[in-house]
Formats: sequence, structure tokens, C-alpha cells
Amino acid sequence: MSYRPLPSYLMLQPSKIEGLGLFTLEDLEKNEVLGVTHISDAETTQLFRTPLGGFINHSEKPNCKLYEIGRFKYLRTMYQIPMGTELTLKYTMYDPTES
Repeated sequence: MSYRPLPSYLMLQPSKIEGLGLFTLEDLEKNEVLGVTHISDAETTQLFRTPLGGFINHSEKPNCKLYEIGRFKYLRTMYQIPMGTELTLKYTMYDPTES
């Protein structure tokens, strides 16, 4: 058994948005759950990114969104996404203009 930090249908590739991005290797259906992106520490409530959550770039017109169940944040597609498309989120967890 080998460790695979991302599902087999996703891969990292150079992004036109920033650095590396998360891309799909196959067509994805609307509302498809892709996995856990963040986990909240039960004692400190500090948020930790998983490999899946580490390379999702921001977009004002995202094709994915997060939803939360307990301590876990999951990535879900908002509509059908064709193979080869970069997966994106609208970042709302913090204000990047704050210092």
C-alpha cells in the first residue's frame, strides 16, 4: 500500500492563478464531494489544511465550495466540471488585506 495525498482523479499542475493549482483528471459531477480540506483541532480550534486543501486557488467565480460537518471542512463541486479544469474556491476564511 502506498500513500496518496490526493484522490487519483486530481493532480497538481502549474496554475494561471498562482503557483501550483489543483486540477481534475476526469469530469466531475455537480455536488461531488472531493474530500476533507481542513480539520479543526478540538482543543485549540486552530485550523489545519490537508493536502487536498493546500493547493486550491482563489477565484471570484469558483467552481467548488466548502461545507462543514463538525471539525471537518469538505470540498464539493458547485456544478459539472470538465476534465483538465482547475478547481477553485472563493476564500472567505480570512481577509487577506488585514495585517
